[in-house]
Amino acid sequence: MRQFLFVLLFAGSLLSSCKGQTENKQTAQAELTETEKKESKMRPIHLTKIDFLKKVTNYEANPNEWKYLGDKPALIDFYADWCGPCKAIAPVLEELAAEYGEQIYIYKIDTEAEQELAAMFGIRSIPSLLFVPMEGQPQMAQGALPKHTLKEAIDEVLLNKKK
Repeated sequence: MRQFLFVLLFAGSLLSSCKGQTENKQTAQAELTETEKKESKMRPIHLTKIDFLKKVTNYEANPNEWKYLGDKPALIDFYADWCGPCKAIAPVLEELAAEYGEQIYIYKIDTEAEQELAAMFGIRSIPSLLFVPMEGQPQMAQGALPKHTLKEAIDEVLLNKKK
């Protein structure tokens, strides 16, 4: 009888410890999912023409006036999949999206798929970067700029931080 009671107690403690591990794993997975959701928000966002008209500016409705529609400044990367310098700057833009988080949007526009948008902004070489402040006119930069130069431009042009 004592052996049976001992086995029963041992099995009960074993089951309760496994249950705790399962609950911990489920909690960790839920936390990981929240982290993944936050990280996905901090990545460059691909825009189509329709998205651009809703989130950046509706140049069809207001062809003679720039009116930014966003709720925070934006950096727009005009790129193509076949472009070497575009591929080189892509990880830098990913890092900047994570670093600046909720302060700015970083958008990407594929010039091959969105030729009308590329033509609208006179994109002749890629990568071309459009800095869109909350107020005022956007500013264009061309080429795969180094990270420190992009950070300076974001801070000064988009976030109005003076050195």
